[in-house]
Amino acid sequence: MTDKLSGKSEPSSGASIGASKNASAGTDTALLEVSNLSVAYGKVEAVHRVSLRLPAGKIVTVVGPNGAGKTTLMAAIMGLLPSQGSIRLDGREQQQVSVEQRVADGLCLVPEKRELFAEMTVQNNLELGALSRYRRGERNLGDSLQEIFQLFPRLKERHKQLAGTLSGGERQMLAFGRALMGKPRVLMLDEPSLHRSRTPPARESESPPHVAWPLRFHLR
Repeated sequence: MTDKLSGKSEPSSGASIGASKNASAGTDTALLEVSNLSVAYGKVEAVHRVSLRLPAGKIVTVVGPNGAGKTTLMAAIMGLLPSQGSIRLDGREQQQVSVEQRVADGLCLVPEKRELFAEMTVQNNLELGALSRYRRGERNLGDSLQEIFQLFPRLKERHKQLAGTLSGGERQMLAFGRALMGKPRVLMLDEPSLHRSRTPPARESESPPHVAWPLRFHLR
């Protein structure tokens, strides 16, 4: 049995959390702040008093073995699991905020299992990623779609194909693309390297400036 994720700065086992490095120029103001977050499945505590701080323009990584509680932590931050502790986005407490509203406020999770709509086309899945923007009255979604196709040319080739027929790597691209269609301010990636090729693309130098191999996102 793997030890639960702990908020200790130097856990003897389980996951390590809170390592931060520059992704782009940004301030030290916390965009996302988690304090003493605990999550339990019945009587079994999977996450114990974890705290982390994500300033704008930074990347925070959570590293640990399978079963350490990394997925549980992100699901709780997203509001998919009940938790104890504080989750603040832009200084606003999120514990009583619905998942839908968290998405609308700019919080996004790409889950490990990707959770695509298998019977819908690639393009339809991408367009659903921008649903919150559409509800706010934004109508430049076509431009965002073309940006995703530029970032992931394979999705453009497959845009009329059902998502359920894609390969593992293509589903990964679609999950990332769908998340980016929402223009998230905080993007959480669960197992982002899963199904990714170990060989960098031949034309990496022509990739958009906010992406590097295997994948790097600016967090706004």
